[in-house]
Amino acid sequence: MEKDLFGICPYVTVQKMLTGKWTILILYQLSMKTMRFNELQRALPRLTQATLTKQLHMMQDNGLIERTVYNQIPPKVEYSLSQLGRNFQPVLDAVGAWGEEYIACIKEKVAQ
Repeated sequence: MEKDLFGICPYVTVQKMLTGKWTILILYQLSMKTMRFNELQRALPRLTQATLTKQLHMMQDNGLIERTVYNQIPPKVEYSLSQLGRNFQPVLDAVGAWGEEYIACIKEKVAQ
C-alpha cells in the first residue's frame, strides 16, 4: 500500500526518501561541507564502507546528493547536497533543535 502512496502522500514520500539508519546523519555532514568518501567514513566511524556506499547510491538516486567525479589520477570523487538536499536544510535544522529539546528532557528526568 505504501508504494501506491509514494509521490502522492507527502509523509510516505519523505519516509521513503529518508530510508536508512544513516541518511539524516549523512545529510547533516554534507550540509556542513562537500566531502569525499573517506571523510564521510571518518565523520561516521560506526558506519561500514558497504553501508555508506549503499546509502550514498540511494541518496543520489533519490536526488538528495550529487556525486562529482574529477578526471585525475588518482581518481577524486566528492559528495555534496543537491538543490533538493539543500532545500531540506530547514527540516534538518528543526530535527536538530527538536533533538536538543529531547536531550534536555532526558537530562531533566535523570536529575530528578
